[in-house]
Amino acid sequence: MATETPPLALYVHWPFCVSKCPYCDFNSHVRESVDQEAWRAAMLADLAHEAALLPGRKLGSIFFGGGTPSLMPPETVAAVIDAAERAWGFEPGVEITLEANPSSVEAARFADLAAAGVNRVSLGLQALDDAALRFLGRAHDVNEGLGALETAQKHFARVSFDLIYARPEQTQAQWEAELARALAFGTEHLSLYQLTIEPGTRFATLFDKGELAAFDPDAAADLFEATRAITTAAGLPPYEVSNHARRGSESRHNLTYWRYGDYAGIGPGAHGRRTGMATVRHKKPENWIAAIGRNGHGTQLEDALSRHDRGVEALLMGLRLTEGVDLDRIPDAPIDERALARLIPLDLIVRDGSRLIVTESGMPVLEAILREIVLA
Repeated sequence: MATETPPLALYVHWPFCVSKCPYCDFNSHVRESVDQEAWRAAMLADLAHEAALLPGRKLGSIFFGGGTPSLMPPETVAAVIDAAERAWGFEPGVEITLEANPSSVEAARFADLAAAGVNRVSLGLQALDDAALRFLGRAHDVNEGLGALETAQKHFARVSFDLIYARPEQTQAQWEAELARALAFGTEHLSLYQLTIEPGTRFATLFDKGELAAFDPDAAADLFEATRAITTAAGLPPYEVSNHARRGSESRHNLTYWRYGDYAGIGPGAHGRRTGMATVRHKKPENWIAAIGRNGHGTQLEDALSRHDRGVEALLMGLRLTEGVDLDRIPDAPIDERALARLIPLDLIVRDGSRLIVTESGMPVLEAILREIVLA
C-alpha cells in the first residue's frame, strides 16, 4: 500500500495481572508467581521469529503493555530491548514505553525499569477524584496515583497519563477543573477518553440493571469540545481524537498504528500487522508458551489481508488523526464518494490535495462519519 517504509514498531504483551479489574478481559491471567526464566526465554524466541520475517527494518518504538507490565522483571525488559536492538537496530530517538498502574508498588520499580532501557511511561491515573476512582474500580486513590506520577517524572524522560471523563453526574465545571489540575503537572502528553459502556464490562451490567445512566450525548459533546479547547490553549493540542501532546511529544508507537505501519506483536494475545498480514498470538498463556515449545513462536493465526481490508483499516485508523490520511498511500481507497460529497459541504470532512481530513467540527461525530464514508 505505501511507497515508503516507515519505522517498525514492536508490541510486547505481558499478560499477567496481580489483581482483577472491571474491564480487563485477561482477568483469568491473575498469577501469584511466574517462572520468569522460562517466560523470558519464550519472549525472546517469539521476538526472534518476528525478526526473521521482518529483516532489514529499524525499530522506531517498543511498547510494553498488557496485564501489569510494570511488574515484569527489569531483567526481562532489558533482555527484550537488547534482543530487539540486535535484531533490527534502533531509529534515532527510539521510544520505549511501558504501561503502568499508578500504585506505590509499581512506582518503586520505576528506577530499575528506567535503567533497563525504558524511556517513556504511560500511567493509568484515570481520575483525580477518589469517588470516581472507586466507581471506575481502581485500586489506587488520588494521593497514591500522584505519588506514582511524581516518581515517574523523576525517572523517565517522557511521561503520559490518561483520564476518563463524561463520568456519571460529572459537570463541565468539574471536568474543566480536573483537566486544569492535570495540565499543571507538566507532562507533555495526555490521553483523555470519554467513558463508554462496552458489552461484557461491569459498566454494561450496571447499565442493564438500571443502576448506571448513560451520559447525555449533548453534554458529552460539550465536554469533548471544551477538552480540545483547553488542551490547545495549554500547548497540548489534540493530534488524535483522544490524545493530546506538545509538538514532538506525540506517541511514536501509537502513530505507527494510526498511520497503518507495520508492527510486530509478541506475547500471549498480542496482535500484529506484518507487511499486509494480520497476526494473532495464542491468548491463553499456557497455550502460548506450549506453542513456543512446539514451533519456536506463539503465533495462532496469520491472515493475509486483502487490499480492500487493508484500505478499510488504514482509513479507520488514519482518520482519527488531525493530520488525516494520504489517499495516495491507499490504492482504490474504499470510500463512498456520494456520502463524502454530502459531508464536505457540512464542514465535517475536507479534501486537501490527496489528503482526507476530518475537521474540528467533525471530530465529535467521528464514528458516524466513518460509518458513512468507509465501505467496509
